[in-house]
Amino acid sequence: MHIGFLSFPGHGHVNPTLPIVEELVRRGHRVSYAITEEFVAAVEGAGATALTIPGSPIPAMRGTDPARMAGRMQTMIDDALAAFEPVAAAWSADPVDAICYDNMFSTAPMLIEKLDVPGIAYNPSYASNERYSPRQAMMSGFAGQDGGPERFARMRELIGAASGRVAAFAEQQGVTPPAFFDATPEALNLVFIPKAFQPQADTFDDRFVFVGPDLGSRADDDWRPAESDRPLLFISLGTAFNDRPEFFRSCIEAFGGGRWQVAMAIGRATEVDDLGEIPDNFEIRPYFPQPAVLRHADVFVSHTGMNSTMEALASGVPLVAVPQMPEQQMNAQQVDDLGLGRRLDTETVTAEQLRDAVTAVADDPQLRARVADFATDLARAGGATAAVDAIETHLSVPAPV
Repeated sequence: MHIGFLSFPGHGHVNPTLPIVEELVRRGHRVSYAITEEFVAAVEGAGATALTIPGSPIPAMRGTDPARMAGRMQTMIDDALAAFEPVAAAWSADPVDAICYDNMFSTAPMLIEKLDVPGIAYNPSYASNERYSPRQAMMSGFAGQDGGPERFARMRELIGAASGRVAAFAEQQGVTPPAFFDATPEALNLVFIPKAFQPQADTFDDRFVFVGPDLGSRADDDWRPAESDRPLLFISLGTAFNDRPEFFRSCIEAFGGGRWQVAMAIGRATEVDDLGEIPDNFEIRPYFPQPAVLRHADVFVSHTGMNSTMEALASGVPLVAVPQMPEQQMNAQQVDDLGLGRRLDTETVTAEQLRDAVTAVADDPQLRARVADFATDLARAGGATAAVDAIETHLSVPAPV
C-alpha cells in the first residue's frame, strides 16, 4: 500500500505524524510525504520518501494580532496552492492508494478529488464535527482581544480574499473548492489527543478515532540533565510564539540559583546575550529534543501548544501553562479544568507567580497522581499502532500476521 501524507509545515503538525509513518513502514507499506524543506530530514528519518514542496518557514511571533495571523494564513494558503500541481503530478505518476492529510492543509480535499483516492484526515488538535467547532471558539478568542471587533473584521476580510483565490483555482482545476472551516468530516478522522481531552466528546461518532500522542523514535535522543539527583524544570514557548525575551528574563529571576536545574528553550528570536547574567543552574538553547527532556522533567512551563501538552502528559509531567494564542488558551484551560496543571496570564505573569505556580504543581501529590493516571489513559489510546490499525481497516488491508 502506498500512502501519501500532506501536512501543514509546523513542528506541532509534522511531529505527531512521524510515529505513524514509522509504523506504516514497519508493516511494509510505502509512504510519500509532501513537505517543505525544513522537515525533509525528519520525514525521511521516519522512513518516508520526501516530496519537497514550496513553503515559507513560520517566523517567531509575539502576540496574536488578528491581521497578522490572517496574513500568515494567506501565506499558508498561497503555499498550498503552489504545492497543488507538483503533488498532483507526482502522485499521478506514482499513484497513492490514499492521502492522509492535516486538516489545516487547505488544498488537500481538492487533491483527493483530483486524484480520485480516499482521504483520511488527521487532527493534531481538537476535532470538529457537525456540532462542535474549535475554530469558532478560537475566532471568538481573537474577537475578544483589545480592539478585537475592528481587527477581527479585517481578519475576516483577508481570509475571505484568500478563499476567493482558492475558489478560482479550484474552478481552473475542475474540482470543488474546499471549506476552510469545519469541513464535512472524512469517513476516517485520526485525532492525536485522547477523547477525555476533547470538548463535547460525546458528540463524536466512530468516524473519529482518538489515538492520542505517540513519541515514537523522537524520545530516543540521549539528552540527560547535568545533575541526576536534582529536580528538572523544563521551560519552552514552542517554535512559533516565542519572541518574548522579557518572559525568559522573568524565568531566570524566578528560578536562578534555586532548587531546580532548568532547561530553557528560547527559540531563535531571542539571543542568550539579551537575557543578562545566566545562573549556573540554567542550560539555555534555542531548542531542546523535547520528548527526551520530558522523560527527565518534573514540571513543564509551557505555551501549551497541543503537541507539547500531549507530549508532557504522555511523559507524566504536570504543566504550568502560559498560553500565547487562542488555541493554546483553550488547551491551558483544559489542563487547568482537568487538574493536570495550572494556568497563568501570559501578559501579566511575574517571576513570583511563576515560582509559586511551579512549586505548587511540583508539591501537590494529588495533582501528580492525576497526571500519572492521565498518562496511563494516553498509553491505552494506542498511538501510532491504533492509527495504522484504523488506516488498514478503513482501506481493507489485511492485518499483519
